[in-house]
Amino acid sequence: MKEIKIIEVKSEIGAGTRGASLGVEAMKIASLDLKSDLFRKFDSIEVENVNELLFDGAEHAYAKFIDGVLIMEERVCLEVYEQIFDDYFPLIMAGDHSTAYGTIAGIKKAYPKKRLGVIWIDAHADIHTPFTTPSGNMHGMPLSMACGIDNLECKVNDPRGETLDYWEQIKNVGMQGPKILPEDLVYIAVRDLEKPENYLINKLNINFIEVEEVKKFGAAAMAHKALQMLDHCDLIYVSFDVDSIDSRFSTGTGTPVPNGLTVEEAKILNAELCKDAKVCAWEIVEVNPTLDTENRTAESAFEIMEASAKAIMGRPVMAE
Repeated sequence: MKEIKIIEVKSEIGAGTRGASLGVEAMKIASLDLKSDLFRKFDSIEVENVNELLFDGAEHAYAKFIDGVLIMEERVCLEVYEQIFDDYFPLIMAGDHSTAYGTIAGIKKAYPKKRLGVIWIDAHADIHTPFTTPSGNMHGMPLSMACGIDNLECKVNDPRGETLDYWEQIKNVGMQGPKILPEDLVYIAVRDLEKPENYLINKLNINFIEVEEVKKFGAAAMAHKALQMLDHCDLIYVSFDVDSIDSRFSTGTGTPVPNGLTVEEAKILNAELCKDAKVCAWEIVEVNPTLDTENRTAESAFEIMEASAKAIMGRPVMAE
């Protein structure tokens, strides 16, 4: 089995609420409180961030801090690519969800000929574009970056000039063109959607597993269903946003949403997914301890991360 390498991405320029950059440290503190040795077992490397841009104010109304987001996508892409090249399993702890596109681009750069599936466990679809975003926050756009989508059919904004130049550059990070196909995407627990996102999910027939299905059939069964949906893919990346958890248990995240997963369901779901040999990278995002009391969300997030890491390390050794 490949050794895990933890990649820390303390970036939050894609978020609307400040504080997600502190999520990595909050999870480390949680590991101490829970007396875990996870951070002794695995080496970690930190990707340099550009959070200082936050002090300058956002210039691009429909893609806030897109210049900085582009830098972060390139840096994360390169780090993920290098760790895979060195034969590590990248386990990414990130701030806001925008940099997950960098992870996808890095996997694709490492395996340009392989078909990559993505399992996106999140309250939100994160498939807005500068043309459709209601907020301008780029943590709502990583999957449109990955699929190379503009969604001009649902255009409500008119981004121009530099914003568009940066947007075109972002879509080509790592390599030219789309990194994944919409049919190679599975949403789990997504429940807070805007019209442009609904339009794309229906138009592109994106795979969807609802919270109700997890509750009815169990998290393990739904993990296997998600893997089955991506049976045709060579590799799978799992991206876990803590706001997929019900807002009663995830106060420490920027955009909590009710009617989500329990912590236990999220733990089983992620661990079951990580047992699959096709899963080549796992990521956890959007822990924001500034919104929390007693670091509860970070503790839950860390427990889920540790269960996932154990599942990865418990996989049988396979010939590459």
